[in-house]
Amino acid sequence: MFYRETGQFKTSYAADQSIFPILQDKIGVLLILAIAICVVPFVADNYLLETIFVPVLVFSMAAIGLNILTGYCGQLSLGTGGFMACGAFFSYKLATAFPELNIVLVFLLAGAGTAVVGVLFGLPSLRIKGFYLAVATLAAQFFLVWMFNKFGWWTNYSASGVISAPPREIFGIVVTGSGATPVVKYLFLLFAVALLALVAKNLVRSRIGRSWMAIRDMDIAAEIIGIRPLVAKLSAFAISSFYIGVAGALWAFVYTGSVEALAFEINRSFQVLFMIILGGLGSILGSFLGAIFIVLLPIALNVGMLAIDSTISVALVSHIEFMVFGALIIFFLIVEPHGLARLWQIGKEKLRLWPFPY
Repeated sequence: MFYRETGQFKTSYAADQSIFPILQDKIGVLLILAIAICVVPFVADNYLLETIFVPVLVFSMAAIGLNILTGYCGQLSLGTGGFMACGAFFSYKLATAFPELNIVLVFLLAGAGTAVVGVLFGLPSLRIKGFYLAVATLAAQFFLVWMFNKFGWWTNYSASGVISAPPREIFGIVVTGSGATPVVKYLFLLFAVALLALVAKNLVRSRIGRSWMAIRDMDIAAEIIGIRPLVAKLSAFAISSFYIGVAGALWAFVYTGSVEALAFEINRSFQVLFMIILGGLGSILGSFLGAIFIVLLPIALNVGMLAIDSTISVALVSHIEFMVFGALIIFFLIVEPHGLARLWQIGKEKLRLWPFPY
């Protein structure tokens, strides 16, 4: 009964097309943000913040970026890990070359540089699509990781190839590096991800977002009605790569505190792809749900396996994780291709009609 819309009338197109046309949705989102800001930092310990909340926010950023390209524009990409590596190494070079540069500006510039790289590797999308485009982006994944491993300039000629992210401050508070506390990292990520998620939500509702979805649904028909595939596809690659690049910078500076090319190999690309498949293609909410699911599942499996048998090997648990991921992807593709976001939407529709028959 609490989800009924009775009495909520729309008197303008702007009100009808708002992000949260239903009052309950707006209240729910504000309540979640209030809990995330005012409750979680005081209740969660350092382990929960560093193991669950921080990686969920970083992966959510990467999943939003990939969802813009694959979910909204229909361009399949397997180069997410390579683009995250671009963001990580670009931000490291900017932070070390220009120590006085504000860290927020460093992240934005790293995302802009990754957007340029994304456009270059997105050029094949003007001629190929589907599986062939996935192979082209897979080549970008291998090339970018190889480049960052091969040339020592990216790591300032570090002998190990692994460098630590330099500490940086915002308003006198250390937000990156070893001096940053888990609470500060969490709040910084929460603000950054929430802001960019709001921008992404408005983008997909705008003219450019509608052009992406038209290209996704039927590119030939979209071109006939006046949508330029070149602009639509390359803009999707640019904005998607920007988000993924920022996610890579946040991964290196805020989450792990180190910049390493091996952290962005092909497994990282598949991991983010699984997030948007399980969470829901073409859904900003699905990006968050998929990130939460993928981060929590290995932890739950580890705890469950150790509870059953404390002598079980780590390698066996890792293999079971891959088996469960594969089974879940097959399950969602068959039962609910639109993922967890669609299940939440169905649940809301049932709440509107309860207790009457559906």
